[in-house]
Amino acid sequence: MDTTALQARILELERRLLQPDIRASVEALDALIADDFLEFASTGRSFGKAEVLARLPREAGLYRYSIAGFAVRVMAGDLVLATYRATIADPDSARPPRHSLRSSLWRRESVAGHAWWRMVFHQGTPTTADRDQGD
Repeated sequence: MDTTALQARILELERRLLQPDIRASVEALDALIADDFLEFASTGRSFGKAEVLARLPREAGLYRYSIAGFAVRVMAGDLVLATYRATIADPDSARPPRHSLRSSLWRRESVAGHAWWRMVFHQGTPTTADRDQGD
């Protein structure tokens, strides 16, 4: 897969994980997240796949997410690093949107004879609206 196609595919997967219908579905999340998944959240907490599957369906639809500055780097043949800026807004609140720099590791796995990408690691780091990834 060429770099442009790979970047488009991983961006599509990151966007899927931010969609309310996907976040509400344990089955959809299970397909996108590797069994050995680890997250370092922007809150400072860390957790694994089981906690994501328990928490995200309860939060589905509470926030609106946008992605900017998306880029991928191939770390190894079947491992890709995605980086981007996320903006998280609560449409039912007067609070200003929150911003974070995000990084995800995606690994191509073979399951039941099919190869697909699954997220193995994710980290969110809070930032301000006026900072970009190069700072």
